[in-house]
Amino acid sequence: MPRIALLFGLTLFIACPAVGLAAERPNVLLICVDDLKPTIGCFGDPVAVTPHIDALAKRGVRFDSAYCNQAVCSPSRNSLMTGLRPQTIGVYDLPTHFRLATSELTANDPQRGEVVTLSQHFKNNGYLAQGLGKIYHIGHGNIDDKASWSVPSWRPKGPSYVLDANVKNIVPDAKGKKRGPATESADVSDETYGDGKIALETIERIAETKKNPEQPFFIAAGFLKPHLPFVAPKKYWDLYHPSELPMPKVTSPPIDAPTYAGTSGGELRNYSDMRIKGPIDSSTTRHLIHGYYAATSYADAQIGKVIAAIDEHGFADNTIIVLWGDHGWHLGDHGMWCKHTNYEQAARIPVIIAAPGAARDASTSAMMETVDIYPTLVELAGIETAPNLDGVSQAEVVRDPSQHVRDYVTHVYPRSSRLGRAIRNSRYRMVQWKEIGAKPDSAEMELYDYETDPLETQNIASKYPEIVATMNAELEKQPEPKPQWKSAKQRAAAAEKLKQDQQKRAQNAKSRTAMFAKRDRDQDGFLTLEEFLLHQPDPDEAPKRFPKFDKNNDQKLSEDEFVYP
Repeated sequence: MPRIALLFGLTLFIACPAVGLAAERPNVLLICVDDLKPTIGCFGDPVAVTPHIDALAKRGVRFDSAYCNQAVCSPSRNSLMTGLRPQTIGVYDLPTHFRLATSELTANDPQRGEVVTLSQHFKNNGYLAQGLGKIYHIGHGNIDDKASWSVPSWRPKGPSYVLDANVKNIVPDAKGKKRGPATESADVSDETYGDGKIALETIERIAETKKNPEQPFFIAAGFLKPHLPFVAPKKYWDLYHPSELPMPKVTSPPIDAPTYAGTSGGELRNYSDMRIKGPIDSSTTRHLIHGYYAATSYADAQIGKVIAAIDEHGFADNTIIVLWGDHGWHLGDHGMWCKHTNYEQAARIPVIIAAPGAARDASTSAMMETVDIYPTLVELAGIETAPNLDGVSQAEVVRDPSQHVRDYVTHVYPRSSRLGRAIRNSRYRMVQWKEIGAKPDSAEMELYDYETDPLETQNIASKYPEIVATMNAELEKQPEPKPQWKSAKQRAAAAEKLKQDQQKRAQNAKSRTAMFAKRDRDQDGFLTLEEFLLHQPDPDEAPKRFPKFDKNNDQKLSEDEFVYP
């Protein structure tokens, strides 16, 4: 934004009557990193070159058991900024702005009051709140949240690719969006791409806050990598030898897991050089993993520059620094790519919190959800917490990493009409799959034991019903999830479609009831295989369908089995 406008905004906020009260409170630097899983040196990755995030961990507490609330950008970032889970808000998709749903939430329960975001809460308490880079998901029809910031948020402008061959290979995907290759390694400066520009802008904003020392700042800096495409200056690719990169150990979905629980990696397949069908071969897998690590190191370097600016300008002793990844990422494990699942590689995230007077160079196994960051920052800053949050403060853990404030975390992922609600404790993850509002006994379950099966090779829900029952009882203590928010027009269209579908099903049932009566020659209320085959238009294929109708395997079909297959 123009400097004169920014300075004018800063001047206005000096005059804010809350500023004097906030002057001695700590500053906040919230570093958000897109698609960053714990492929980081300080989190135990032996290959990752991430010296700046590693150095940050030495200044604070590393959360080894932190999880997102939904493994996709917009809902995860909504959880960060509102302290509310996706199932509380009712937004599981990319296009829906969270304010549309939360305004309805407030209208239905006026005692809740208006939802106040994390940065908005700090702004209301006298902080200069600024958003730089990717904080909210902007795109797919979604927009920024102006109420969250003291001055308009800022995003970089620049090329996604610089190599001629890659620029020429930008072509529309199946939805018409222009996409280039999945990777790029170009011998260019850091500032050529977006993350380098975000670092420069953040450094400049940090410096400018010194002009108004009486007002504390809340700066959220959102870095774009390692989100696809895996684009980074060549020097970061050169940090890794491809043959030394870790390859996936398990390349098939968990045994006995629902087929819909995984992901097809459609996000990756949209890129112009990835529109291939079938499994991704070993060579391409290695190249993509190389790209992910290179992009991670690129982001790490930019993070280092921003933290160096905090130190350079004398803010180190009075600034809370948080590093947060919005969700994990599948790198070929289970044969899957991208996020979009409830599995460990998609749900686990890196979180580091460094706060004045708190623990340093420490790690904790305390379980954390993204929604916990809001109340944690508020308590660490000495601000009265906002009401009705789903999150719990982890400030006690930041001060003493041996403490635990959660026994488990929960997260969700939708699949068509079903919602997968996951609950994870220190040993197990259970996932309950059912339609929102449906009876509990209609659910399909997953259960994984991370002590005996850390790579999630088999769903053991059917073998340990008592563990499923115990974890499900904990999950059911939470309210029934809200369905995906829809506008009045969308609801009317959905109601009309439901009506048409019901009419179609009724007509189909009437027709099949007549077919059943015609085939039931002995009028005993059942169809044998011989009766089932009567009047079939494809007598060679029809026998193969009989077992699909015969749900109880009694070698005969009841009227319900035939009419409602």
